[in-house]
Amino acid sequence: MPWSNQNGDGNGGWQGGGNGGGRGPWGQPPSGGGGGGGQQPPDLEELIRKGQERLRDFIPGGGGGGGSTGTGAGGSPGVWLVLALVVLGLLAYSSVYRVNTDEEGVVLRFGKYVYSQPPGLHFKLPYPIETVLTPQVTVVNTVDVGGNASAQFANRAARTSPALGKEGLMLTGDENIVDINFSVLWRIGDAAEYLFNVEDPQRTVKAVAESVMREVVGQSTFQVLQTSGRLQAQVTVQERMQEILDAYGAGVIVTEVKLQKVDPPAAVIDAFRDVQAARADQERLRNEAEAYANTVVPKARGDAEKLIQEASAYREQTVAQAQGESQRFLSIYNEYKDAKDVTRERMFLETMERVLGGMNKVLMGEGAGGAVPYLPLNQLSPGSGARNEENR
Repeated sequence: MPWSNQNGDGNGGWQGGGNGGGRGPWGQPPSGGGGGGGQQPPDLEELIRKGQERLRDFIPGGGGGGGSTGTGAGGSPGVWLVLALVVLGLLAYSSVYRVNTDEEGVVLRFGKYVYSQPPGLHFKLPYPIETVLTPQVTVVNTVDVGGNASAQFANRAARTSPALGKEGLMLTGDENIVDINFSVLWRIGDAAEYLFNVEDPQRTVKAVAESVMREVVGQSTFQVLQTSGRLQAQVTVQERMQEILDAYGAGVIVTEVKLQKVDPPAAVIDAFRDVQAARADQERLRNEAEAYANTVVPKARGDAEKLIQEASAYREQTVAQAQGESQRFLSIYNEYKDAKDVTRERMFLETMERVLGGMNKVLMGEGAGGAVPYLPLNQLSPGSGARNEENR
């Protein structure tokens, strides 16, 4: 070989005779030293032995060997033991998993759904035989349709899309355009169906919500949606959404639908508010007129009934009085036929009593030459003097 350097032989390839001094081809002596020979390769057995000794220092009890091993055969059991422990640890680590309280464990065997697990610690076959997915099933998610929907999209293209501002515009049953913003609250009902039956549950829920809301709005009038039909629309949308999602097998439960805004489009909202104000004034005036009518009509009916009752009472009184007078006259006439003089005198006295009963009277007697002592008879009764002055 070109590297061979033998002592006492002057025919070496790189060294002539004995003048080379054992130098190598680049002018350096070989590292073998001593009596000659070329550069020797490292001793592999020695390296293995040293590595085993270092490994035994980390193994409790020295790895089962008390001293050095010449060929490394005595240290092989320790290496295999460590490797076995590492493999067992990895298998144990990949076989135990935990499901949190707000999650549900979905176990897959070679990518195929096998079963579900409730919250807690569980065991499975090691990876890659079985894997576990843990979606959050108690978290309530929100999907907004209308003006707040842009917050759900991260990229600018989605936020500036022309269709985004039009998804809340819907046509009512009375052919009015209404701008509706509403939110849908939902959560996972079946984790396996949620993960595997629908590709994008968030967008699916939003598409179903928008479709059902358009159907409900198309069957209602604008005035009803703004007033009494608002709550009914929310309940109807929730029920129909749940039916459609169950038919899809989406594994989603719709918990609530909230109508946040039911307004006309922004371009005509001022005119619409004027119309609404006019309708409100019309309704107010109608109510005031009805209230006035409800007040005046019963009062007029009461006054009319009062007049009727008074007339009836006057009629009864007049008839009864006339009948009484006629009966009195007949009674007097019957007495007059039996005793005319007595009856005539009694009638005269009664008439004089009725005529002169309330008048002041002064009696003048005859005798004593026509002279009567003065007696102020007109002052005997209170107030008679004032009446006399008035008569003068």
